[in-house]
Amino acid sequence: MKRELRITEDGSHTLFVPGLDEPYHSIHGAIRESTHVFLKYGFNSVSKNPLRILEIGFGTGLNALLTWSASIAGGTALYYHAVEKYPLTKQEYRQINYEHSIKGVPPGSLIRMHEAKWDEPVTLDNHLTLFKERSDFRQMNPEGPFDLVYFDAFDPKKQPHLWSEEVFRTISKLVPTGGILVTYTVKGAVRRALISCGFKVEKLPGPPGKREMIRATKS
Repeated sequence: MKRELRITEDGSHTLFVPGLDEPYHSIHGAIRESTHVFLKYGFNSVSKNPLRILEIGFGTGLNALLTWSASIAGGTALYYHAVEKYPLTKQEYRQINYEHSIKGVPPGSLIRMHEAKWDEPVTLDNHLTLFKERSDFRQMNPEGPFDLVYFDAFDPKKQPHLWSEEVFRTISKLVPTGGILVTYTVKGAVRRALISCGFKVEKLPGPPGKREMIRATKS
C-alpha cells in the first residue's frame, strides 16, 4: 500500500493513501482527533483495571501510544490487542513525530510498539502488554473478552466492507454487557449494524472537522 507522510493542523503526522484518497487521521489534527474520540469518550469512560482493549486498525500506532501514556498516568494495566492488515514499514514509523507531543511514555515507545513481534503477546512495561494481530478484520481471531473497542478503520464510504454487520457481529461476541465501542463516524449504516449486533448507540460531539461521533454500549 503506497502511503505519504503528511503534517496535520496540530503539527502531528498522519499518512495519506493516494489509492483511497484518504488520510489515516483527520487533517484537523491527528493527535487532536484520536484524543477526543478514543481517549476522552473511550478510555476515560471505562473504569477497569486491568483494562482489555481491542483496536480495529493499529495503523500508525497513535491510539495505542496515547492509551499507553494515559495508562501510565492513571496506573492502569493494559492488555491491548490491535488488528492490522498493512503494517507500516520501518522507514515510515521511524519518521512519525508523535513523541514530540505525547508525554509520559519512555523514549522510543512508538518504535518499540512497531517493532514488537506480531501474533504473540509482548510485555512492553508493567502497564502495557501488546498483541498485534496481522489480519484482515473479517478474518481476525482475537481472544476476548474486551472492555473497550477502538474502531478506527478507513472511512466507510471508501471501504464499506470493513464496517459490515459481519465485522461488528464478531466484535459483539468479544464484548460483555456494558462494554464500549467508540468510533469517529455516525454513518447510518454503521449505527444500524451496531444496533443489530446488540449495541446501544449514542451520538456524541465529534472532534474538529466532525460534528458527531459514536459511542456504543453492549446491552
